[in-house]
Amino acid sequence: MTSLSDKPRTTVDQEAITCHLETAISRQTPVAVRTALADIPVMLAELRRLATLLAWTRTELANLLAAGRATLAAGRDGENDPLSYLRDEVAEHATITDDYEPNR
Repeated sequence: MTSLSDKPRTTVDQEAITCHLETAISRQTPVAVRTALADIPVMLAELRRLATLLAWTRTELANLLAAGRATLAAGRDGENDPLSYLRDEVAEHATITDDYEPNR
C-alpha cells in the first residue's frame, strides 16, 4: 500500500499561482499580469516532470504485469520454476520496499 509520503509532491505553490491569477484578473495591472505570466514556465516544468513520472510508472506497471502473466503461463506449462519471472522483476524493486527479502 502506498503511503502519503510515497506520493509525488508538486514543486509548485498552487495557492500562490491561483492568487497571482485572481489578482491579475481583478486588478489588470501590468505588474499583476506579469506576475501571473511568470508562473507559466514553472507550471510547464511541473507538467513535464509529472509526465515523465507517469511514463516511468506506467512502464514499471507494464513490466510487473508482464512478469505476472509470464509466471501464470509458466505455471500452466509446467515449467520447473514459474515464479522466476516474477521474482526477477520484483528483485528490481527491492530497494523500494523495506520488507522485501529475495530468498523468502
